Amino acid sequence: MKIDERTVLIPIDVQRGFDHPRWGTRNNPAMETNGRTLLAAWRAAGLPIIHVRHDSTTPGSTLAPGQPGNAFRDGFEPAAGEPLVTKSVNSAFIGTDLELRLRRLDADSVVMFGITTDMCVSTTARMAANLGFRTVLVGDACACFDLTGPDGVRVSADDVHRAHLATIHTEFAEVVTTDALCAAVEDVRAVA
Repeated sequence: MKIDERTVLIPIDVQRGFDHPRWGTRNNPAMETNGRTLLAAWRAAGLPIIHVRHDSTTPGSTLAPGQPGNAFRDGFEPAAGEPLVTKSVNSAFIGTDLELRLRRLDADSVVMFGITTDMCVSTTARMAANLGFRTVLVGDACACFDLTGPDGVRVSADDVHRAHLATIHTEFAEVVTTDALCAAVEDVRAVA
């Protein structure tokens, strides 16, 4: 896995609003630990990061601006000089300047993680690939929630997560682990 100064880390929607009980049962309790590990490795290597936050326009949303849930989870706030892109739909490329920011950085690759695997993370990863970026998704630094299908049958968050990672890996992105990605970042630091 090639990581260099043209590879941008994009944490997506790691916000407090997803803690609200209305979201239901979530998978991957290690998501936060893995995400903080990725941020620390990226910062230590001096590689670019662009943060994404969902500013919901849906009435009553836990992710709406002005609500406590709109805030980032502890340890996921942008550091000084790290840009923030705000969105109101699933894709971080729609209605934002994310693509322009990536082009200005001369980025050829993006690495993504966040909440939720099946919605905003998946949609943004698919669009990144369609826009020509080599796309990497850190599967163990993503999480999602149980869903109910159109037939009324409950689908576990673990099953939703696995299915979306499989689809993304088949067509849109390389799906990797936090450990594998951090090892690739260490290789960059060793060369520098």
